[in-house]
Amino acid sequence: MPKPFFNHSKRASELRDLLNKANHAYYTLDSPFIEDAVYDHLYRELLEIEAQDPSLITLDSPSQRLGGKPAKGFKSVKHRIPLQSLENAFDFYELQAWHSKIQKPLDQTIKMVCELKIDGNALALSYSNGILTKATTRGDGTEGEEITTNVKTIPSIPLSLQLRNPPTWLEVRGEAYMPNKVFEKINKERKQNDQQLFANPRNACSGTLRQLDPRVVASRRLDYFAYTLHLPTDWEPSKADPKLPTGQIEALEWLKAAGFKVNPNIKFAETLKEVQDFCSNWESGRHSLPYATDGVVIKIENFEMQDTLGTTQKAPKWAIALKYPAEEAPTQLTKLTFQIGRTGAVTPVAEFKPITLAGTVVSRATLHNSKRLAELGIHQGDTIIIRKAGEIIPEVVRIIPELRPSKAYKLSLPTSCPECSSKLVKEVDEAITKCTNTACPAILRGSLRHWVSKNAMDIDGLGSKLIDQLVAKKLVSSIAQIYELDKKQISELDRMGEKSAEKICNAIEESKKQPWHKQLYGLGILHIGAANAKTLANTFPSALELGLTVSENPKKISTIFGIGNEIVESLQKWFATKSNQNLIQKLQMLGLSLANTEKKLSNPVNYLDSTSKKLQNEKLAITGTMSSFSRKELEEMIEHAGGKISSSISPKTTFLVMGEKPGSKYDKAKQLGVKIITEKDLIKILSEQSHA
Repeated sequence: MPKPFFNHSKRASELRDLLNKANHAYYTLDSPFIEDAVYDHLYRELLEIEAQDPSLITLDSPSQRLGGKPAKGFKSVKHRIPLQSLENAFDFYELQAWHSKIQKPLDQTIKMVCELKIDGNALALSYSNGILTKATTRGDGTEGEEITTNVKTIPSIPLSLQLRNPPTWLEVRGEAYMPNKVFEKINKERKQNDQQLFANPRNACSGTLRQLDPRVVASRRLDYFAYTLHLPTDWEPSKADPKLPTGQIEALEWLKAAGFKVNPNIKFAETLKEVQDFCSNWESGRHSLPYATDGVVIKIENFEMQDTLGTTQKAPKWAIALKYPAEEAPTQLTKLTFQIGRTGAVTPVAEFKPITLAGTVVSRATLHNSKRLAELGIHQGDTIIIRKAGEIIPEVVRIIPELRPSKAYKLSLPTSCPECSSKLVKEVDEAITKCTNTACPAILRGSLRHWVSKNAMDIDGLGSKLIDQLVAKKLVSSIAQIYELDKKQISELDRMGEKSAEKICNAIEESKKQPWHKQLYGLGILHIGAANAKTLANTFPSALELGLTVSENPKKISTIFGIGNEIVESLQKWFATKSNQNLIQKLQMLGLSLANTEKKLSNPVNYLDSTSKKLQNEKLAITGTMSSFSRKELEEMIEHAGGKISSSISPKTTFLVMGEKPGSKYDKAKQLGVKIITEKDLIKILSEQSHA
């Protein structure tokens, strides 16, 4: 597959067109179609191209203006003082670079102020003799839209200042925002009325501020944080009034005294380490706030230093916004590869230019199956949007067709297996395409990795690289042949010595003692997870008994809670396959019991009922050591019952399942009033819902 050729001139042109369209949609049409994080990344890419080749800078480039022009629905007014945007830093290294750059002209210790960057809409408020006379949007930074009547409906914005001797003029800058609860309520109402939903609180706030009916604005309960103050230098405050501030901390205190709402989450920092700690704390803590924040603004505290540094055409040199790691970001596809799993399923994998997402560098993402590949309509060289699902697994969300290279061809699944060249098969009405060749090296590698995994036979030292070698050298053609390996064969593998080989041989021999439910799980039967394997092993004390029941009385299996028809059909197919029957015999000959060697549990309780969803949409977190089940087994039970696993505690968490030696989640749950239950309590809930 040829690598795409990237033409910088063409790419710059495509980026300009898309970003200008995005600006028009956001500022003029009030209908944004690109998320802020995606826009930021694409804008930065354009800046990088223009920096490499300044000849590519055009008059219509978004880099040559601050923002979009005001819409025609409101009166345009010129700002007394330009309302500039901030330069962005996307990691701490870029923040360090900014700090080093400004330190040179100042040549003294720099003290800073950290403020949460509210994800809302910038507003400039003008006061004459202490009375609010004008409120404007940012617009293009020079001119904005006057929306005074609408802004007067925001309760936290004072209509008159709490000053004895107010100045003749005063400008306050801040951020209007929509609280999260209000946003959720509005979207719920819009959904009920079949109206288009707002994408996020920021867009909802923007749409609200530009309503022509102030009553609509008032009903949506917007809020406002003030953060910047502009005063006439010749103003003489009365003794009762706050003095002229000399720095940002005093300015925020001045604003509070005058009647403005100021965000309480600020930090006076003398070192970059203090800044980093503040940013890190709020990166994880921001989700508990009642409003959206997408980063931290760092400012030089002293106003004289700010004046010394000055501004560029677009932004002040004395401030920068450190953005939280993006949850979504654009990048370019370089190629599409295909993985064959242990079941033979073909998974397309997108490989792309590395990007930083949620704090980590990613360069690959699964596309799941042929159906998803077709839905995306992805072409070679496409610009794709990547998101971390659950902040862990990268996935392709969508493409940006406007940035597609010319003559790009559409990508699809191959017709033959990339590993063994066998014809790929796709069942009717199924999304999964499979290689059905049981001798396929990829299927074999997947089966071996599954068998030796921690939740199965837990064979320490027998990792993926060794398995790859064993398959490549044709030393192993089934999981049974693992138990026929000798020390000499293993020691001759790459990076293996006699001692390492001996340890692996001992681990292989020790694995024969693993309980029956782990052996059953290790066989890799479709739809048999760790929890279901335990359920079946408790009910059927051996592979022989399970196989006979599957063959002669499958209805008996389907009566077990948690074991649906899909699982029964999978068991029937597996045990009916001759090679699998031979595998069981071979494993038993090699010393594996495939049976319960301990006393069979009397009246085993099946906690999983796939037909009952008592925990539907409930969020549960787990902490501490459990006595009866592993954490993974509990998670599987919860998910079977419709629940969702949360890695952290928030006000939306329904239960915290607590075992022995609980961690910090326990304290957080107590603090937030989250209900705390034990492992036994959870089992009781699940067993009760099983018999409902």
